[in-house]
Amino acid sequence: MRRYSICLPLLFVVLTTHAQVLRQPISAVYTGLGAYSTQHTDVFSFNNNQAALAQIKNTSFGVYGERRFMLSATTAYNASIAIPSTLGNFGVSMKRFGDKSFNENQLGLAYARSLGPKIDLGVQFNYYDYRVPGYQNDNTLNAEIGIVAHLTDNLNAGVHVYNPVGGKFSKTDEKLSSVYTFGLGYDASEQFFISAELVKEQDYPVNVNMGFQYRFEKIFFLRGGIATANSRGYAGAGISWSNLRLDVSGSYHPQLGFSPGLLLIVNLAKKDKTSTGSSNQ
Repeated sequence: MRRYSICLPLLFVVLTTHAQVLRQPISAVYTGLGAYSTQHTDVFSFNNNQAALAQIKNTSFGVYGERRFMLSATTAYNASIAIPSTLGNFGVSMKRFGDKSFNENQLGLAYARSLGPKIDLGVQFNYYDYRVPGYQNDNTLNAEIGIVAHLTDNLNAGVHVYNPVGGKFSKTDEKLSSVYTFGLGYDASEQFFISAELVKEQDYPVNVNMGFQYRFEKIFFLRGGIATANSRGYAGAGISWSNLRLDVSGSYHPQLGFSPGLLLIVNLAKKDKTSTGSSNQ
């Protein structure tokens, strides 16, 4: 395992010479699973599609950390804040990947609102930088946009585009990848939700993400799914009580090992003891 701690950071340095995108946690689909739902949306949902921010009813914030392959060099963090208002909903997203020898960082400011009962629209502007001490540091600005259509009371569909234009770094001609996503979500009931996404990142094959959430005993729930980009599944379990929610998630690679994750959401609105912990409940 020690050799991976040396090789992986070097691999990421090589990757920065080509079209880049912030390294996503293996369980990134886990945190953004509720993007195409009206009953299971939370503060992290707008990271997958900014239009999901329009469904947030209460101010909330969350933090998520993942230690990929149990290595400090490939640790990922994500913090998100959602603030509803009469003018629309506002969000802040902060992401970091890596350690002091190599790291990527992104700060995003999002805005979303409903354009009637059937359409939600959201946009986000990001400041992105990467740092390789003794080699190169660079930064750029980029944007992303998402739309979600509520086809029926239970079926939702949406499109999300990351960095459609621009995103070039200030010191080189390199640019961030463009990523296009089409997603579907079905709220089978208040207890069960399923979601699927087609993701096309620039210069990479189409990836399929699928996931589900099942809630039982009012305060417990399970999540799971698969992402074909890495041919691995992810899973997690959570508990919610009052205005708090705590999840434990993970994924396993047969050669590189286990990648555990921990998520905490705090909802600033008062909730009863049967609350599910979702921001829109």
